[in-house]
Amino acid sequence: MAKLWGGRFENEISGFADEWAASLPFDKALYKEDICGSIAHARMLAKQGILTEADARLIVSGLEEILDDISSGKLDLTADGYEDIHTAVESVLTERIGAAGKRLHTARSRNDQVATDTRLWLKEGILKDIGLLSDLRRALIKTAREHTDTVMPGYTHLQHAQPVSFAFHLMAYQQMFTRDAGRLWDCYGRTDAMPLGSGALAGTTYESDREYLADELGFAGVCSNAMDAVSDRDFVIEYIGACAIIMTHLSRFCEEIILWSSSEFGFVDVDDAFSTGSSIMPQKKNPDMAELIRGKSGRVYGDLMNILTVMKGLPLAYNKDMQEDKIPLFDAADTVSGSVAVFTAMFETLKINADAMEAAAKKGYMNATDAADYLVRKGVPFREAHEAVGKLVLHAIKEGKPLEDLSLDEFLEHSGKFEKDIYDAIDIRACMDAKLSEGSTSLDSVEAQIAAAEESLGSAD
Repeated sequence: MAKLWGGRFENEISGFADEWAASLPFDKALYKEDICGSIAHARMLAKQGILTEADARLIVSGLEEILDDISSGKLDLTADGYEDIHTAVESVLTERIGAAGKRLHTARSRNDQVATDTRLWLKEGILKDIGLLSDLRRALIKTAREHTDTVMPGYTHLQHAQPVSFAFHLMAYQQMFTRDAGRLWDCYGRTDAMPLGSGALAGTTYESDREYLADELGFAGVCSNAMDAVSDRDFVIEYIGACAIIMTHLSRFCEEIILWSSSEFGFVDVDDAFSTGSSIMPQKKNPDMAELIRGKSGRVYGDLMNILTVMKGLPLAYNKDMQEDKIPLFDAADTVSGSVAVFTAMFETLKINADAMEAAAKKGYMNATDAADYLVRKGVPFREAHEAVGKLVLHAIKEGKPLEDLSLDEFLEHSGKFEKDIYDAIDIRACMDAKLSEGSTSLDSVEAQIAAAEESLGSAD
């Protein structure tokens, strides 16, 4: 097939090399953005008198027909050996409308064209991701509202630490996913600048109207330096980086669900719709979707390392290496959107075993810190209180009793400051509600966190 750039060459490119170097197998995903960008470009050229109105109308109608044919499956661009989505669309257009199609590429390059296509595609993808995160945050908030009184162990080092409410635990993840949405919005702002009209690297000699193009394509503004516009892939790196952090948060949550659904914990039961069985052990019910999301985090980390490595040593401006940005970008986007959607559906169908959570919360001496705080309120220096309660816990372990089952005499053996009201202070729910600091696990604080999250989601909508 004749190349659009073939005039300078005496010999044809190697067939093997041509097939190996083609990007159409993956950048065909940009067909809608490429065609929309070309339609806007044709209209701008006519507006500026660079194209005739007749040619522009012919080009636009031809492009709209190609868009419809691809969308309906009538046209398969991969069947004819085109190099990339840009040359495929332009070649089909020229075949259909003749010489006018050859005028479309005036005042632009594939360098600014692909950068524009990628930004258009990513802007839509980011908004989709933010919507999926909003759905997940709503699910977390809804469940948190239902479990403000459900007590569970809070852990450090995966050891019992202090009692918290299940709602408090969920709101911690809600905060993570809120930050994820914020990172995506930040990335959207830096993606929302239009490269089209920058040419190959130095601009164009034609009196184009880039502001018009930006307005037609829905960009907030234009890239201010042509060389940077065609060589910048920071927005791709930033997006995949944000995706990697989302997958980190999902992976951590999945790890907890996997632990919680085990017989040793029994805190939750994963719905059958998101579980699988064993080919040999008939009793098994495995949390495979949670495990798979956890595993796919590594895939997105690989995408991030991929794009960082592609870009790390490139001189300005465009280099063919940059063609390799699409595969990690598309993969990260697909993996994150699928993972968030599946996780949300899985979470919404979780069965919560509040009794098992509370039973676990009564183990592990998680009210020890509150016993120490009790002594501090009685005038004992914290370090002395810490040591006294540490010895009290050791005594309780040897006796095989929780702190609340020790006699007052046993308490007094370790500090004369203990009184009968110590039992009220170390009640598991009292331990939670005694927290006064903003952002704590107390009922008032958790309800305030939920209300703030609901308000944040409402303003985002």
